[in-house]
Amino acid sequence: MRTVPSILHLDMDAFFASVEQASKPSLRGKPVVVGGLGGRGVVATASYEARRFGVHSAMPMAHARRLCPNAAFLVPRFELYRQVSDFVMALLRELSPLVEPLSVDEAFVDLEAGGYGELIRAGGPVEGAELVRAIGEDLRADITAGVGLTASVGLSGTKFLAKIASEQAKPDGLVLIEPGREREVLADLPVRALPGVGPATAETLRRIGLTRISEVAQTPEDELVRLLGRAHGAGVHALALGRDDRPVVAERDAKSVSVEDTFEVDLADLDRIRFELDRLTERCVHRLRAAGRSGRTVVIKVRRFDFTTLTRSETLPSPTDDPLVISAMARRLLTQVELAGGVRLLGVGVSGLADFTQEDLFAQAQREADEAEEAARAEEAEAAGPVAEAGAAEGEPGEPGEGEPDAAYGGPTAARAFHPGANPARRWMPGQDVSHEEYGPGWVQGSGVGRVTVRFEVPGTVPGRVRTFAVDDPGLSPAAPLPLPGSGLRPMGGPPRVADAVAPP
Repeated sequence: MRTVPSILHLDMDAFFASVEQASKPSLRGKPVVVGGLGGRGVVATASYEARRFGVHSAMPMAHARRLCPNAAFLVPRFELYRQVSDFVMALLRELSPLVEPLSVDEAFVDLEAGGYGELIRAGGPVEGAELVRAIGEDLRADITAGVGLTASVGLSGTKFLAKIASEQAKPDGLVLIEPGREREVLADLPVRALPGVGPATAETLRRIGLTRISEVAQTPEDELVRLLGRAHGAGVHALALGRDDRPVVAERDAKSVSVEDTFEVDLADLDRIRFELDRLTERCVHRLRAAGRSGRTVVIKVRRFDFTTLTRSETLPSPTDDPLVISAMARRLLTQVELAGGVRLLGVGVSGLADFTQEDLFAQAQREADEAEEAARAEEAEAAGPVAEAGAAEGEPGEPGEGEPDAAYGGPTAARAFHPGANPARRWMPGQDVSHEEYGPGWVQGSGVGRVTVRFEVPGTVPGRVRTFAVDDPGLSPAAPLPLPGSGLRPMGGPPRVADAVAPP
């Protein structure tokens, strides 16, 4: 056990919603809910203003709208969230090489492994605690100065207690738990606060009258081992006593890369299901390549109309990141699933990750076959001459597989055309970044009945003007998110930081 609370846990406050409030001046201090906006969407994050109405993460979006109808309901902008996260994680890595990210907005830091480590250890329990508290406060100030967001920090001698401390610090605070106070802090907390205690374990403990951590701590270890198993029972008992020897691990190697979508209406058409599977495959491969990885096992996930969830997988002899191979495997796996009745969720994933790829002979052969087929189609069209061209112009149907591809399916990279020849209206989502030729950058407040309403404002300014356009206005186009003021820059100027007084050379 450490004598100084030198493990730091950082948790950004209402991260997605706070980023939206920081980047949209008109939403400051107002309830904001970020998540899926469809009929089956769920809340990803709610601002503290929305939480006062009972809105919380993982709540169905329809229920959130009933609780807080006046909130701004926005689609997530993951690109911007990642940029802000990179800035925050860079600040953490300046403090120590041992940074263990848990998500885009949460991480552990071992301060003793960084530049302040020698001073922390030399200061002893009292001076060391004062120093780590100063480091935590400076970190929070740097985040606010850099991206205008607040963060909560917990400090303790163990990872478990540091996370408990950051929860107690929310929102926008810092809590330090001195070594020796573990039992006191944990006593009245529910057993679900223990890492590894989920609903099933909590129910097992409840059946014998254990609902608080203090009650678990007072239970003999051998009884917990008999009840939960040797490893789990001993681990739960140690954590209840405040003992946690898990180290901060700098690299948490991903075991898989996956994406999934829940649909507003169950998909019953096989063509549509295949299209959505191809689209998910593209997103999965994009993430896989962005991470510089490849994988051997392709997995699909299908949740049917009756909520039964099925998975199917297939493993290659060597890792690949080839979209052709992964798409072909995903489609092959789909044929193994009964789709009658409709599909409400689809997912595609790749596991068995590696840092390299090998030339895939199957992919090469498939490409050669596709090229040969395309060349044959071109030759047939040329040989048919003007007659075929006239028929095509008049809209005469051809046999499937002969001549032009199926109009309702153009492949994984083509737009879906459920009504060939139709020109579907552009779709604008609340919170989406846009730009207008005359009015500049802004974001979508809402759309419907052929109109779209846009508020023209940028981060770091006053609330902007609202204007309404036709959904197909040629001057309006999607845009990339604008960065938050100061993001990516180390805060400069201002009052001296507390930790600078003892900063290592």
